[in-house]
Amino acid sequence: MIPIAIPLLEREEADAAREAVLSGWVSQGPQVAAFEREFATLVGAPHACAVSNCTTALHVALIAANIGPGDEVITVSHSFIATANCIRYCGAIPVFVDIDPATYNIDPALAADAITPRTRAIVLVHQMGMPCDLGSLVSLAKRHGLILIEDAACAAGSEIRFNGHWERIGKPHGDIACFSFHPRKVITTGEGGMLTTSNPEFDRKFRLLRQHGMSVPDTVRHGSSQVIFEDYLMVGFNYRMTDIQAAVGRKQLERLPELLSRRRTLASRYAQLLGNLRNLRLPNEPDWARSNWQSYCVGLPERVDQRAVMQSLLDQGIATRRGIMCAHRELVYSNGGPHQDLRQSEHAQDHSILLPIYAQMDEHDQSRVADALRAHL
Repeated sequence: MIPIAIPLLEREEADAAREAVLSGWVSQGPQVAAFEREFATLVGAPHACAVSNCTTALHVALIAANIGPGDEVITVSHSFIATANCIRYCGAIPVFVDIDPATYNIDPALAADAITPRTRAIVLVHQMGMPCDLGSLVSLAKRHGLILIEDAACAAGSEIRFNGHWERIGKPHGDIACFSFHPRKVITTGEGGMLTTSNPEFDRKFRLLRQHGMSVPDTVRHGSSQVIFEDYLMVGFNYRMTDIQAAVGRKQLERLPELLSRRRTLASRYAQLLGNLRNLRLPNEPDWARSNWQSYCVGLPERVDQRAVMQSLLDQGIATRRGIMCAHRELVYSNGGPHQDLRQSEHAQDHSILLPIYAQMDEHDQSRVADALRAHL
């Protein structure tokens, strides 16, 4: 079986997790703090705060930005449902706009059209690791005084040319960026997330919100020679990352250059193998973007049945996934909430598939995938 993805976890990660277990401190502690410092350095952010997953990162980001009941937040329907759910968690209203079909990312012009007096924020998604047009979106948010939050769940290691310089996604271009370390992502801690920002007040709120609003972290309390009584300064959550996860994450950060290089090689080879298939639309990487190729998504010819293609490949031992879901088509968002015409988002869901891509994939298996797709089409 060729799976859609496999995390690259080896002896180094296992040894790091073992050391964390044997240290006696397995909850949020020194490994988490080190992981935060190293991730901040990697992306060029002044602050990085680890949490339990990217959904909690998005929730914390919105609360820290004071998004609340009745506020409108512009985002895409074409994303995993967590993007929209986190807006709902705050009592705010997700306003769905359509995507640019070339990149599967939010269309900045359509985002501009959706702004109303109730709009408080924009949540963009770097879909499948392909960077959004941050230059346009940052300018748009600044012009209208809006908070700009990057759902960078898939984008660890991706880069963008910003003001003439190549910079990592996660360097604060907007206000806050949120990452996932789920096993489908380029680097993983099993579950886990990270927030980056240049705003020290946001970072302070993140750290309170992830740990019940506690004024003194338990690491400080346990290490003090004086008795300390903590206070609870706000209604917070238990959104912490463990030291076991962080120890694995630190090893994954060391692997990131190798993982990016391998994925970029695989993406380039897919383009060669599939480039001559008529009406098959390959991913578009703008000249100002460098994807981490978290996923490799191809657009199918119009009259080809998506499910039939996927079943044909599955019958040959090749896993695929349908195009990225659209939240507005799900029952919990089918009540006619505010959104634009989302035909490009719906077309992307119905007429594209994600092909297997992972660092351990060899040329033989990649050729199997390409040959099976070619034979069906």
